[in-house]
Amino acid sequence: MALINELGWLDATAQAELVRTKEVKPIELVDAAIERIESVNPAINAVIRPMYDLARAAAKRPLADGALAGPFAGVPYLLKDLLAAYAGVEMNSGSALLRDFVPDYDSELVVRLKRAGLIVVGKTNTPEFGIVPTTEPALFGPSRNPWDTTRTTGGSSGGSAAAVAAGMVPMAHANDGGGSIRIPASCCGLFGLKPTRARNPLGPDFGDMFSGMICEHAVTRSVRDSAALLDATSGPDVGDPYWAPPPARPFLQEVGADAGRLRIAFTTTAPTGVPLHPDCIAAVLDAAALCVDLGHDVVEAAPPTNGDAITESFMCLWSAGCAWTIDGAAYLTKTPATQDKLEPLTWALYQMGRQQTGAGYLAAVQSLQAISRGVARFFVDYDVWLNPTLAEPPIPLGSFDSPPENPMAGMMRAAAFVPFTPLCNMTGQPAMSVPLFWSKEGLPIGTHFVGRFGDEATLFRLAAQLEAARPWASRRPGTKC
Repeated sequence: MALINELGWLDATAQAELVRTKEVKPIELVDAAIERIESVNPAINAVIRPMYDLARAAAKRPLADGALAGPFAGVPYLLKDLLAAYAGVEMNSGSALLRDFVPDYDSELVVRLKRAGLIVVGKTNTPEFGIVPTTEPALFGPSRNPWDTTRTTGGSSGGSAAAVAAGMVPMAHANDGGGSIRIPASCCGLFGLKPTRARNPLGPDFGDMFSGMICEHAVTRSVRDSAALLDATSGPDVGDPYWAPPPARPFLQEVGADAGRLRIAFTTTAPTGVPLHPDCIAAVLDAAALCVDLGHDVVEAAPPTNGDAITESFMCLWSAGCAWTIDGAAYLTKTPATQDKLEPLTWALYQMGRQQTGAGYLAAVQSLQAISRGVARFFVDYDVWLNPTLAEPPIPLGSFDSPPENPMAGMMRAAAFVPFTPLCNMTGQPAMSVPLFWSKEGLPIGTHFVGRFGDEATLFRLAAQLEAARPWASRRPGTKC
């Protein structure tokens, strides 16, 4: 038990090093992760589909085998049950509409994860089609925050974040359309980087999703894991419609590199004008002071934004994307999308999306592109923009419930909870939630740092500084986890 618990709290880089030096075998890492999942998951409900037999078979292959020759050879990993297709394994996307759907291929991201040597031990919980910033699908039930099991894990990558925070695996797959990497990273006390638009592939099914708002990566315990994983998975796929500017050197080389004297702007005012919890404001001010201590120039400033235009344009793309997603799921399963197969909010958003016009959609894209140009001009003068990841600490489970008589209640609550993160999906810029602050109640509160388009390098350099100055990996949830 002591070995299992100790392995569970090492980051992926450290676990891979144990395999390389032959101190630990891949099967031992996998078995330790499985035992940890079996012990903790009943209280957390992060893993909704174990893949133990597949994982053990992969772990028993010789290390010289190509499947176990990458930078994370033998390290256990979890896939979010959304977008990342794994051949022969059911993928529901949190919805009864996709019950029993089994893809017969690996997505390109999964191909690259396997090439990196990662061993997938299971799939994690997600809200229905990843729509809301919590992980409480009717199909599988709520995931619970390891720091307080009455609180949300965030979403839509909440199952992955809860699993990593609880020590099941050192990092896990996540994707982000409006903050779905950074929101759960904030709620669960993890490092969560949303890469630049098109940094990671979405193929073979998609070249682009929601006009570029959706991207793939992970939630991790350490900065170096996030950087090394991005090195392993990034780069265009064959036939991609566009791709991110190539980095000057591997992202892992940025971790620990000199960040120079950065020009950092900070704000404690939401673009949409929603009020911010005092703890979230305190987290930003604390991070700003820390950046000053690290030798950076920090001033209060924010890019010009129009909250109403952001909300209106985002909802046009989000609802149209929801309708497109559901129609696609219905086509895959040859099952009509009917109200009884979808949650009330999903059905309402589906109906809204089907009412959007092509002209209205293009107008929304134009609006977001205009906002993006304004934000880009702001980054001529500043290297990083610092703000709260969320407007509140992790809120109670059930806060996003959408009853049939008020099906859009969850979206309204989401707008108040998540006023900052969607902007970066609209602009395509990289952004990260960094676990620098905990409330007096012991709840993690992430701090949000936004970089220039294509410039993950600066974020990784800064993140490494912050991690060295304020180590967070030693913080663990209570004894129940």
